Amino acid sequence: MGLEILVAIGIAAAVFILGIRVITEYERGVVFRFGRFNGIKEAGLRWIIPGIDRMVRISLREIVMDVPEQDVITRDNVSVKVNAVLYFRVLHPDKAVIQVENYLYGTSQLAQTTLRSICGQAELDELLAERESINQKLQEIIDLQTEPWGVKVRAVELKKIDLATEMQRPMAKQAEAERAKRAKVIHAEGELQAAERLAEAARVLASEEVALQLRYLQTLSKIATEHNSTTIFPVPIDILRPFYQVDRRRRGASEGGGTAA
Repeated sequence: MGLEILVAIGIAAAVFILGIRVITEYERGVVFRFGRFNGIKEAGLRWIIPGIDRMVRISLREIVMDVPEQDVITRDNVSVKVNAVLYFRVLHPDKAVIQVENYLYGTSQLAQTTLRSICGQAELDELLAERESINQKLQEIIDLQTEPWGVKVRAVELKKIDLATEMQRPMAKQAEAERAKRAKVIHAEGELQAAERLAEAARVLASEEVALQLRYLQTLSKIATEHNSTTIFPVPIDILRPFYQVDRRRRGASEGGGTAA
């Protein structure tokens, strides 16, 4: 009788030990009993029925996945190679096990096809200059399609865009032309602003005679400080006009006197 009790205790202890599972903090255990979903085990020391229950461990940590390089033809028929980085995590462990056979493989394949599709809809300039908007669009589309799997896509970042060798030289010439164009536009804007300021200064000087005289004096002062041997004094024509009038009257009087005689 005692031996049977010892055997029973030994079997019970073996069953208990075989059913012990240790689940770490970043994991959850999805339990199936006779093939049916039976619940989710939280982190800690847990026990399942050996031979009856089966537990699948699912990590809840964020996964950083490198999306392989994809050959893409943009909307303006330029061939490029694009790869990206995908950041996602599992929010619902039961869906990640039940709804898809391998959520890692499925998410990777979905990211590759979406990357080719979205980049193929954009032109090359958009692909190079508007990465943020393309990243946002990729994140929204992939996240929407992985939601039934219990997977949350936090971000998608374009990692590298490689142009074909025959396209690199035309792109460099285009960039150089853009820089030259920008320099000419800036120079023209500077000339326009200078002309506007000169026109405004001319209007002020024309409306105020005293301001014009002060400008003459300022110019003379500047010339005098340069140690020039010859100084040209700009005299306004209005100052000399009274002398011209006196001389004209004098000539008229002399001519009138000569005729009378």
